Amino acid sequence: EYDVVGYRDKSRLSSKPIDVLQTGKSICEGYAELFEHMCSIAGIQCMKLSGYSKGFEYKVGQTFTGDSDHAWNAVYLEGRWHLLDSTWGSGSVDDSLTKFTFRYNEFYFLTHPALFINNHFPDNSNWQLLKPTLTLKDFENNMLHKSNFYMLGLLGAQPETAVIQTVNGKASVSVDCRSATLFMFKLKGTDEHGLMTLKKHGMKLDIYPQKTGSHKLQIFAKPAKASEAVYKCVLEYAVECKSVDKAMRFPKDLHQPVGPSWFTERQGFLRPSHPNPVIHTNDGRCSVTFTLGKDISVLASLHCDNSGLTEDASRRHIMQIHRGNQIELKIHLPHAGNFVLKIYAKKKSDPGNYDYIFNYLITCLNTEAKWPAFPQSYSKWAEDYEILEPLSGLLPANRNVQFKLKMHGIAKVLVQAENTYPLTQSRGYWEGTCNTSGCREVFVMVHENANHSFYSHVLKYEVEAQ
Repeated sequence: EYDVVGYRDKSRLSSKPIDVLQTGKSICEGYAELFEHMCSIAGIQCMKLSGYSKGFEYKVGQTFTGDSDHAWNAVYLEGRWHLLDSTWGSGSVDDSLTKFTFRYNEFYFLTHPALFINNHFPDNSNWQLLKPTLTLKDFENNMLHKSNFYMLGLLGAQPETAVIQTVNGKASVSVDCRSATLFMFKLKGTDEHGLMTLKKHGMKLDIYPQKTGSHKLQIFAKPAKASEAVYKCVLEYAVECKSVDKAMRFPKDLHQPVGPSWFTERQGFLRPSHPNPVIHTNDGRCSVTFTLGKDISVLASLHCDNSGLTEDASRRHIMQIHRGNQIELKIHLPHAGNFVLKIYAKKKSDPGNYDYIFNYLITCLNTEAKWPAFPQSYSKWAEDYEILEPLSGLLPANRNVQFKLKMHGIAKVLVQAENTYPLTQSRGYWEGTCNTSGCREVFVMVHENANHSFYSHVLKYEVEAQ
């Protein structure tokens, strides 16, 4: 195993093959010498190489000076040289250099030279086994792809430099891959200051650090098929931030990734009206539509950092309208700001809870924008009913208010204020007027059946105070 104590105090170390065998511990030097010795016994030509490496003490963007810090091997098989690193193939050391974890990693066995150079720079450039060879400056500047990057079949990443400078407070990273892959990121250990979107063949990430200086950015990935698999670190960048974009402060409820993707399609949300993760509204109103897969029931909620609205109250700023297999979410924001629209779903046939599926960021800069909640609906309000007017759940006092509702399969509709007003049916709509004087609440009630004598409440409106 890797000798973490010996690494700190090299004077107590021997890397002679016989000593390594007897103690069962060593550092890279010992691994490489023992490997070379075993090869010579087996009659295989083998060399021990030394150079710089981007190993456990490496900091993204650092320069390499002085003595080499790592050892590995080259073996001659079937007419050509191959590279391998038995130390890195055996496991890893934690960040605090106190514990070694056995973890067999075949990536470092006979690795292609073009990939090996990503984190191994030999003292003698001939042992890069590359034409043309890389300079040390190139090696220092190049992106560090972790072995998991290749193990997960990822194809490439932009930018290809280890250090990224923000432009106007923003930096962007994208990763390309062949098969459906899920991603996450950490900027200084959290995923708060970014917008990550999943693409069919990869992901795109825009980050907005909220402090100047240098920040560590890590990208993690896992195959979409493996539900229980853990996310593994595939890339690491250093982000240099010179100025902060304060306008890009995201609500803490925003979940990554943001917006619709192949993943939300799999959950039954097809043909989104807004393929982008951010919806800008000038007047505080917007509407999002999807075609829904079969048997899906939807729940949506609105979140904002300082709106002071309860979850129930914020839900009433979203109205669901179903037309066949299409769903429309009409949104009236209570005030300007950044909001998260969270979308949950479950199978209608399933009695269980709703599962979180995805979210959008809705932004409104217009401080004049202020919308009341939609009217409250009761359980008898059917999914495919629709309110055309009044959409506001708060009606003006002492006014005649026009009603127009789309409902089917009922016999009679009444609006109850101080007095009761029947609505008349024409071409699928129920229409009529009600006067709001003398009352604080207005109810819409329906007779489901002409023979019934009782009404069911379907909607409730408030009336403004005098």
